[in-house]
Amino acid sequence: MIELPRTLISFAIVLGVLVFFHELGHYLAARWAGIKVEVFSIGFGPKLIGWTDRSGTEWQICILPLGGYVKMHGMEQPQDVPEEERAGWHPGKTFQGKSVAARSVVVAAGPVANFILAIVLFFGLFVVVGRAYTKPEVLELVRGGAAAAAGVHPGDLITAIDGKSITRFEQLQRVVSASAGKRLMFSIKRKDETLQVPIVPVATGGSGLIGIEVGNVSFEHIPPAEALVAAVTQTYDIARDELVGIGKIFTGADSASELTGTIGIAQLSGEESKLGLPNFIEFIAFVSVNLGLINLFPIPVLDGGHLLFFAAEAARGKPLSPRIHSYALYLGLSLIAALMLLGVHNDLGRLGLFHWASRFF
Repeated sequence: MIELPRTLISFAIVLGVLVFFHELGHYLAARWAGIKVEVFSIGFGPKLIGWTDRSGTEWQICILPLGGYVKMHGMEQPQDVPEEERAGWHPGKTFQGKSVAARSVVVAAGPVANFILAIVLFFGLFVVVGRAYTKPEVLELVRGGAAAAAGVHPGDLITAIDGKSITRFEQLQRVVSASAGKRLMFSIKRKDETLQVPIVPVATGGSGLIGIEVGNVSFEHIPPAEALVAAVTQTYDIARDELVGIGKIFTGADSASELTGTIGIAQLSGEESKLGLPNFIEFIAFVSVNLGLINLFPIPVLDGGHLLFFAAEAARGKPLSPRIHSYALYLGLSLIAALMLLGVHNDLGRLGLFHWASRFF
């Protein structure tokens, strides 16, 4: 029973931070473009608390914390708004009255803010806590693997491959992955002695594997300049891996059961919060990258879909017809709803609900 409150609170923090910075990106870009912002909302539904600032923007927190929005002045197409309402618009301060380029910047600023948040969080972790890396120390051996056949033992520390120093598992992984079928000489430290062990990585799925598992994580403090580069690199790597993973799902190389929904993210939020503040912050940064990336997908209702509309408007010299715009929004909503339902279905399956239900009935 203690886990549920922790999970809900952790998820609310993750969602609140990510939504706030995403919408803050839209808000700041709108103010830069000279657009009047009417509402900045965290959550939906009835308002819990709110206040109005000197620029006339109403800031509010609502009862359903599953998202948020920034309502800009004159976001609607003029033809979709009654004449008496258009009469109240402030010339030069409406969203639709701005150029395609300015509107594109405002829309893209939300996902960009998520990427910037991830970089800032990773940078802070690398400077304060240190950059995590996995030592090339053998934790377990895969039975029948190349390392086990060569006589490698649990507890062995791999210090070099073909005379080149190895200090982290990622280095070892790169060398082994690119050396399928090639004989490599491993320098291994076992207690007080150093051994030379030849191993031939086995080709599996186009990469080389030797069949070891590692698990000891260490941290290294790095200078701020190097930490900034590492933070940008980490953010890029997460986005790249996410795109590769989604590509594999769409091509059939991976199963759609890999998708995670709201329940799964909430569960992970609770689990990461138990591991300590650094792990929790790293999780927020990871989800922030994913949120920014997904919002850039060219699906109507997402930021990427709006950017697609703007690109079409720039190419045609005029906006798409209301009919096409409406059909595209319905299509986008249907696709997003289907993906959300699939994610929830996968989450419930991982929790064992369907197995329990089949046995119960």
